[in-house]
Order: sequence, then C-alpha cells, then structure tokens
Amino acid sequence: MNGDQERSEDDDMDTTAGSNRGIRSSPPDSPPPFSDRVLENVLENVLHFLTSRRDRNTASLVCKSWHRVEALTRTDLFIGNCYAVSPNRAVDRFRHVRSVSLKGKPRFADFNLLPPGWGAHFGPWAFAFVAAYHTSLEKLCLKRMSVTDDDLSLLAHSLPSFRELVLVCCDGFGTSGLAVLAAKCKNLRVLDLIEDAVEDDEVDWISCFPDGQTHLESLIFDCVECPINLEALERLVIRSPNLRRLRLNHHVSVTHLRRLMVRAPRLTHLGTGSFNSPPPPTHAAADVVIPIVDEDQELDLLRSAFAAASSSLVCLSGFHDVRPEYLPAVYPVCQNLTSLNLSYAGIGTEQLQSIILHCHKLQNFWVLDSVRDEGLQAVAATCKDLRELRVFPLEAQEASEGPVSEVGLAAIAEGCRKLRSILYFCQCMTNAAVVAMSKGCPDLAVFRLCIMGRRRPDCVTGEPMDEGFGAIVQNCRSLSRLAVSGLLTDRAFRYIGKFGKSVRTLSVAFAGDSDAGLTYVLEGCPRLQKLEIRDSPFGDPAVLSGVARYYNMRFLWMSSCSLSMSGCSEVARRLPRLVVEIIRDEGEDEAVGRLYLYRSLDGPRNDTPPFVQVL
Repeated sequence: MNGDQERSEDDDMDTTAGSNRGIRSSPPDSPPPFSDRVLENVLENVLHFLTSRRDRNTASLVCKSWHRVEALTRTDLFIGNCYAVSPNRAVDRFRHVRSVSLKGKPRFADFNLLPPGWGAHFGPWAFAFVAAYHTSLEKLCLKRMSVTDDDLSLLAHSLPSFRELVLVCCDGFGTSGLAVLAAKCKNLRVLDLIEDAVEDDEVDWISCFPDGQTHLESLIFDCVECPINLEALERLVIRSPNLRRLRLNHHVSVTHLRRLMVRAPRLTHLGTGSFNSPPPPTHAAADVVIPIVDEDQELDLLRSAFAAASSSLVCLSGFHDVRPEYLPAVYPVCQNLTSLNLSYAGIGTEQLQSIILHCHKLQNFWVLDSVRDEGLQAVAATCKDLRELRVFPLEAQEASEGPVSEVGLAAIAEGCRKLRSILYFCQCMTNAAVVAMSKGCPDLAVFRLCIMGRRRPDCVTGEPMDEGFGAIVQNCRSLSRLAVSGLLTDRAFRYIGKFGKSVRTLSVAFAGDSDAGLTYVLEGCPRLQKLEIRDSPFGDPAVLSGVARYYNMRFLWMSSCSLSMSGCSEVARRLPRLVVEIIRDEGEDEAVGRLYLYRSLDGPRNDTPPFVQVL
C-alpha cells in the first residue's frame, strides 16, 4: 500500500487531499469511453449508498472511473485543514456538494498559542462556494476559521437553498453579520454559534428573522456576550414550531427561561442561560413601582416548566451564573437526560449529588472540578451508562493539591464501565488510578489526562507516570486519541509506540526525556494523523526521525521545544510537498518557538502574515 492510499483511509481526511498522483493527473472532466458509461451509471447508483468518508476515499482510489464517479456523487465534503487544498481545486473536483465541513487553525489556537491574524480566512472559500454551489449548498460547518460579516452577507445573499450554519470557535464576525443572515436566509433551520468570539455591533439581530412562521430547528447562541432582545426572542420561539434545540446566553434569566420553555414545549436540547434571577433595573423613575420577586413562586413556576418538558428534554446545559436555590427545579427532567453539561456551573459536591441522584440514563457529562472527588464518586455510583466524561478546572492553577484527584478517577473507572471518552484535569494523579481506568474501561477510545503543573510525578510514589499511560495504550485497544502529561520518561513513549497502533491524535504537554521518546512514537504509531507537542525537550533529531511519516499525517504542531531553524529547514528540503511554517517571535534567531507542519496539494499559502515564515 502506497502512502497516498494510506492517507485516503483516514476517515478524518477528505479525498481532496488524499487522491494519488496517477489519478489526479487525469483531467477531471474528460468523458469516459462509451463502453464504460453503463458501468459508471451502475456505480453511481451504488455509491449513493456509501456515506462513510473513509469508504468513499478508498473507492476513489480504485481506478480513474471510480475516482470520477465518486467525485460526481459526493454531496458531503469534509476538509480537515483549509490550507491542505485550494478552494478552486476542491470545487472543481466536487461539483454537486450540499454540505461542507471546513477546519482552519490548529487546536492550540484555543490556548492562545497562535498569534492573532495568523490566517484561516473564510473569504476565499466563501467566494468559491457561492460560485460553484450557488443552487445546491445547504449546510456549512466551520471550525476555528476567521469569518467576517461580509462573508456571512455573501452567503445570505447568494445561496437560496442555504439552511444550516454551524460556527465553532470562529472569530471575526459580529451581530451585524448575524442580522443579515437572519433576515435573508428564509429557509434557515440551524444557526449554531458554539464557543465563538462574536463582536457586539449594537445590532438587534434576533429581531431580524422574518415575520411569520420560521423553519428553525436549532438556535444556539450561548457564547454571545452581548445582551439580546428578549421580547423578540420570545416572539421568534413562538413562530418556530419545529424548534428542538435552544441554547441561551447568560443574559437570559430564569424568568424568561420558563416563558420560553412554555412557548417551545417540544425542546429536546436546552441551554438554560444564566439560571439566576433577573437583575434589578439600574434606573427607575420615582413613580415606577418595581415588583418584589417572590423566589418561592419563581421556583414553583420554573419547576412546572421543567416538569412539562420532562418527556422530551434529553440534553441540558447552560447554568452560566447558577443560583443553587433554583437547581431543584430541574429534578423532573433528570430521569430522561442522556447529556448534562455543568461546565459553567460552579456548584459544590452536595448540589451535584442532589441532581446526579436522578440521572440514571446519563451518557455524556461535563462538569467543573468544584464538585470534588466526592461528586465524581456520586456520578460513578449512579451513572452506569456513562460514555463520555469531561472534568474541567474551575481555576487553572498549578497548586500542589486540587479538588479532584486520583480518587475521583478511580471511582469512575470502577463505576462507569461503559466509558469511551474522558477528559480529566487535575493537580495530582497516580499510576494505580490510571491503570485501574485502563482495566475498568477497556473500551476507551479517548483518554486525555491533563495534570496541571509541569512534570508532576505519581503523587503517592513519586515515580514517573510511565506505567499508567503504558497501561492505557496496552489495555484500551480501540484508543484513537491520547493526551499525556505529568512526569514521563522515554519509557512512556516507547509504550505508546509499541501498543498505540490505533492512536490517530496524540497531544503531549510538559513531558518527555529525550529525542528518543518522540522517535518511538513516530516509528511505532502507523495511524497517527495529528501530533501536538508543547513545552517538551524534543529537538531536531526527533523531528527528522519522522520524515517518512509526515506525508501520511495531517499535521505536526510543536511549540516551546528544542527546535532549530537548520533542523526545520532540513525537513522542508527532504519533503518538498510538505508545508513547513515557522511562527516567529521577536528576538528569535536560530531557535524555533513554534512549528506547524502540514501537507498540502497546492503548496504554501498566499496569505502568510509577517510573523510566519514558510521554509
């Protein structure tokens, strides 16, 4: 199997960046011989039933005919790196696309490790999509892209069939762009704004949705920091009988929440907003009487609203400024919840226990470490069907002790045997707890342990955390994503290289002994696609040891390691079809602070800012 075929088998990789050179050399529009047309018609009907990206990528490599027909029948396009292929190349090959998912900046942009203005501009893609998919494009999902108000306006004015827009961790746009989108997209069904940085242009975008009944099925704006027109939102909800998902920002109080719930009785996913009482008016005339809020009555009304939603509601989130006295109101819906997100609610152990006691069907749970180990023990005792757990820090600090520890992890390992994904922030951990997790939850596909503090050893024995992570890769045979931290020696990375044959994404922070550790990983993990490393001792020899692997990977990110300009230049020289970007800080000479290496069909990008050097 050649390298291009291996790339195509990555189900996170689109064929735009995975076709082999022999097939690409054929003109995309050259007509097939007459004798092949009947077979292509049959193949076209068959490929309509092929929905997996991995399967389609593999099919496109069979021969030129399959390559051509697969492109003609693909309606869902996924591009994992906006710089892996040019917009024109993508739309020239795939002519009948209805849905596009496009990713931009590397993940470490979420941790402010990427300077502002780095790139991932959506503008060129917007123009290409509008020109090529004017009548067909219905759905667009963007992640970590820079999107402007003009981009949103172009989509709204040019795509008559546009129905769904999902923006995740995007920036550059504001309420002006949302207003145009709301006003012009008459058939809009989904508008999901998730962890975006939305600028406040002082535009009442909620009021811009057309009068009359809407097609809205999902409206998510909990990341929008600016106030909204609550009366217009209520009218919009009334005009949206198909609304099933609604996530509100922190300006929505419990008073408006219950009113909205009454007007949207068929919600399945709800983000509660602040979950607190409305603030008192800042200014009031002398003759204006401000009614005193009866908290007991408010609680009763809120409880009634949740009781009415108990048969349909399965996903609950929000609680941005939670008032603990109102938490009992959600008890009626807990029995049917499969997803609960309390990652914004700074509640304690007792408050969590009173909620989680009712959540026997829970499968996905996000929470802050303020619930302590005792709260996680309650989760382990109740949520036997749990599949995903994320524990975030209330305060990210490198304290010697924290509210959650190896005790909470061990409890989850013992009580939640069906767990498949875990993200766990803590200050201290032991090998024994991680080993217990590997044995208690052998079906883990995602294991991300973030020990806050640099190179922390086992907090009981003082030994490196090698054996714990070694047990994870050895016992969890379906593991595809791994994040390691703490005091790790080359032994841990040798374990990963030896047993991590299914690992596709590896994140390393403040860990490692020498270049040998990274070499073990690059030589031993055949399915590795994404490698993210920060604040680790790996240098030029380690990076050069992977030159045979980089064409088969989506990207390599390294920051605050031991790289030099000469070593990175050597990688670029050996792999001319690879893009090697150096993100320079002021004062850097030979040392390289940040390296971003990725494959691209079209070579280096043309929008590099001054602080980015392409080798």
